[in-house]
This record gives sequence, C-alpha cells and structure tokens, in this order.
Amino acid sequence: MLKGIALGSVGMALGSMGGRVMGRPAGTLAGAAAVPAGEAAVWPLLALIDAVAAGSVFLDGAMAAHGARLQARKVARDPAFMLDLERRLRSGQPLRVIGLLEDASAVLVVDMARSAGARLQWLGQHTAEIGFTRHQLLTTDIADGCSRQLARQLHACGAGFSLREERHDGSMLSRDLAGPARRGKQSAQWAASLGYLLASLGARPATAAPRVPATSVPSTGSFVSFSIES
Repeated sequence: MLKGIALGSVGMALGSMGGRVMGRPAGTLAGAAAVPAGEAAVWPLLALIDAVAAGSVFLDGAMAAHGARLQARKVARDPAFMLDLERRLRSGQPLRVIGLLEDASAVLVVDMARSAGARLQWLGQHTAEIGFTRHQLLTTDIADGCSRQLARQLHACGAGFSLREERHDGSMLSRDLAGPARRGKQSAQWAASLGYLLASLGARPATAAPRVPATSVPSTGSFVSFSIES
C-alpha cells in the first residue's frame, strides 16, 4: 500500500507562509493509507486550473497523459464552485484531483480537500521568472522518479531551474537538482511537464510529455501544484 499525506494543516501552512507551501516541515504531516498505483491510474481524473497562461499549458500536458477521459475545470472562488467540489470529494466515489493554481486559489482547494478527509500525493510550489524556474516538491511513494523526469525535461528545453524534492515521511534525503539556462529565456515547458507528470502518476502513458515551443510566451508567477486522492 502506498502512503498518502493527510491534508491536516497544509492549508494553514500555505496561508501562514504567504503562499510558501514548503514552510511547514514534511514531518508534521500525518500518513494515511492510499490505494495501489494500478488502481489509482484508472480513477476519474479532474484537473483544476486558473484563467492564466500556465494553466492552459498544464492542461495540455495532462491531456497528453490522460487523453479524452480527463475532466477539466477553471477554478472559481464563488460558493457554488466550492460546494460542488466538496460534494465530489465527499461522495465516496474514487476521484483524483490534480491542478496548477495561483497561491490564493490553491489555499481554498487544499483546505477544501482537508475538510473532506482527502489525501495529498504531491504538493509543489513553483516560481517562474524570465529565464529561470524554482520548484519545491513534497511527494509520496507514487511520485518516485517524477522529480528526475521533470528535471530532464527542463534541461532538454534549455530552461534554467532549481528543484528540491522532499519525501513526506522522511524516507529519503532531500534531492536537489539544478541546471543553467542555455537559451536566454525560459519557455512554458515546466507547466506542460507538470501536467503530464501529475496526470500519469501510477501509470505508464503511451505518449511523451508535449514539447512547448521555445517561442511560446513564458508563464511567470508563483503557482502551487497538487495531486489529491479522495
């Protein structure tokens, strides 16, 4: 059985650290049982995005991994959206929710998942600037190898990056990966690669992550990625 991260105080960590997701040590997050990877791979998958450029690129990556079965919604902070999301998380039906959101929206979604008793498989904070991206990841067993895959894809597109991964239960030492910028400016490849990796957790998709043209508009800002299992 895999271990999932009980969502406990993640929302509080997001808010109290002003959006710095990794401000609270992984050891303060309790473990909870999750389903085997083979079963999780066929669960319904919902992708949540903001109305920003990074969201649409993230969605392209997720669709490359999951195809037409993927459901996608833009996050709205109105009560109707949040109530519908809470209903789905509390329904008792298998569901996995992935997303790439701006910090404020992520706080709302993660807190909603916490209150519904869901489990967190992956939590990341991403800061994208012109020419460089920074990634801090808190992961579980199901995401083993994903940080290295993300680093390879970032390196291949010529983007400068730094990446740190920590395992929620402390079962491995933190992993630090980095690469210098080789082509002047960063593309939106990081967002497409994240969408692909999160949509394919626990599976072996037949296609590769889509390559984003170097001429694409860079997706800059601060974002939170997640994979939640209900």
